[in-house]
Amino acid sequence: MKILLWHVHGSWTDAFVRGRHEYLLPVLPGGGPWGLGRAGRDWPASVREVDLAALDAEEVDAVVLQRPEEIDEVARLLGRRPGADLPAVYVEHNTPKGDFPNTRHPLADQRSIPLVHVTHFNRLAWDNGSAAATVVEHGIPDPGQLYTGELPELGVVVNEPIRRGRVTGTDLLPAFASVAPLQVFGMKTDGLAAATGIAESRLIPRGDLKTRELHRELARCRVYIHPMRWTSLGLSLLEAMHLGMPVVALATTEAPRAVPPEAGAVSADIDELLRCAQRLVANPEEARRRGVAAREAALERYGLGRFQDRWDEVLADLVVIKSSHRHNERPDERILVPARERKTP
Repeated sequence: MKILLWHVHGSWTDAFVRGRHEYLLPVLPGGGPWGLGRAGRDWPASVREVDLAALDAEEVDAVVLQRPEEIDEVARLLGRRPGADLPAVYVEHNTPKGDFPNTRHPLADQRSIPLVHVTHFNRLAWDNGSAAATVVEHGIPDPGQLYTGELPELGVVVNEPIRRGRVTGTDLLPAFASVAPLQVFGMKTDGLAAATGIAESRLIPRGDLKTRELHRELARCRVYIHPMRWTSLGLSLLEAMHLGMPVVALATTEAPRAVPPEAGAVSADIDELLRCAQRLVANPEEARRRGVAAREAALERYGLGRFQDRWDEVLADLVVIKSSHRHNERPDERILVPARERKTP
């Protein structure tokens, strides 16, 4: 299939475009959220940058939507309405914001575009109404078991921790810094020590490293800390587990499903997490043993092959329909439903 999608979520896209299809990524001269294209990523040749305004509409077999605005943008530029005369699915990456647990999904109650949530928690947390909703859990390209744990320090990966504050558990970092020095990787981590009142000797901002360098440097830390309060499921957590790192994580959103007890600690009790982090820093062999368990769990549930197989099932279930102008049908008279829901005569 030739699948149209925007490069919105870098880590998720990195896994998705390694599948068995051809992937069309809109690109604009200025890049940005509507034209990022490949963005210099080392992706397969099956990932093509396209000028959406010049793209032959009939070349597209399906569109994977990730923002509500994309529905109108596709219709405007291709002349084919997603879910009406162009097969479409909508991927929801995020936890709901605002009036949780009463937050309505933007595509709630429609039946033309199936919703695909990236975690079971997301599917549960959003009010999807009568919209068809399913889950395709994350998949991670395996970076290999790079863990050395040579540094008796705690690794954290978070983007914009100062701005996002309690959402990412930034307020919890001083407590963890009292256990061991922190290495914090991610975008806009400069000034984090001052913002949190942590001594500079106890918090080293590492910035936004390239993926391979991030994996190598993160794997040197003794323990991975996941202090996120309200994120879907940080892919950095799954990457750390793939690296073979032991994990200490807040028991929020999808983390209790992702991290088995033998991989470290998952709890809403901060004191319990601090005790576990301290023990693992002091006991390299236990840390290594729990890291092995973390990697085994990650490969089993979040392996790239499983992710791609599930997505092939979702895409195969989309009805192959003709564009509306060929049949003079009104798009709102027809709906797109998964094949498993269709009744044979």
